[in-house]
Amino acid sequence: MPEGDAVWRTARRLHQALAGEVLEGSDVRVPAHATADLSGRRTLEVVPRGKHLLHRVEGDVTVHSHLRMEGSWRVHPVARRHALARRHTVRMLVWTGRRVAVGDSLGMLELVRTSEEHRVVGHLGPDLLDPAYDGELALSNVRSDPARTVTEACLDQRNVAGMGTIFTAEPLFLLGINPWTPVGELDEEQVRELLELARRLLVVSCRAGRTTITGRGDVNDDDAWVHGRMGLPCKRCGSTIRLAPIGRQPQERVMFSCPRCQGGRAPTDDGRPQSPLGHGRRPSY
Repeated sequence: MPEGDAVWRTARRLHQALAGEVLEGSDVRVPAHATADLSGRRTLEVVPRGKHLLHRVEGDVTVHSHLRMEGSWRVHPVARRHALARRHTVRMLVWTGRRVAVGDSLGMLELVRTSEEHRVVGHLGPDLLDPAYDGELALSNVRSDPARTVTEACLDQRNVAGMGTIFTAEPLFLLGINPWTPVGELDEEQVRELLELARRLLVVSCRAGRTTITGRGDVNDDDAWVHGRMGLPCKRCGSTIRLAPIGRQPQERVMFSCPRCQGGRAPTDDGRPQSPLGHGRRPSY
């Protein structure tokens, strides 16, 4: 699932292409909004909110979307509109005289009043990529349930918005914290440092134009310390990176970690041999 940096880059790409432009047409392919017509309205801005996208247009209208696992928004020359519209996975198109934005395989899509955006994103915690990010509130939220694992607390978008499995696994590794540690066993400064590091990594990825963790630019895009590296040697100690489930259904996820660098094997790890997913490949968890 795209994380905060990928959503930020998507919002920036859409904003640069559409902001200030009058929409010549729209095609919304979800039953609830199939008759909506945004033509004649000017795009005001496209902004990210955690993992959500908010495309605001004139007339108190916001196109709210979430990429979920496979979704994307792409910008193309408007001459390609009809060809792109033939894809059965396309959920929305909006176009100007020069460009068309195509929302493909979107996990969530709806039109809401801009003045009522709180109905769809008001539940989110502080956004790590928001210039007005409230670090103390995020810290308090994450620490609010001491028995919960630090991973589950960080992945809960109601606590802090923008962290997914990549930007949780990687700072936990860099700080030597076991992902299955109850958040109550970490002191306040450890949690603060974790959130601040996740934010710095997200900002670096936004500036780089791609998700980057190590900054090494390794071949095959293996630019992570642990995420996506199951069965491969740890870049620090040489131990084998492990993958194990964390959390409860329906929020169960999987987490990568190094048993040696992060204080032992996961309690949910059955110890069986794990084969590499493929060098540089990252799963869509």
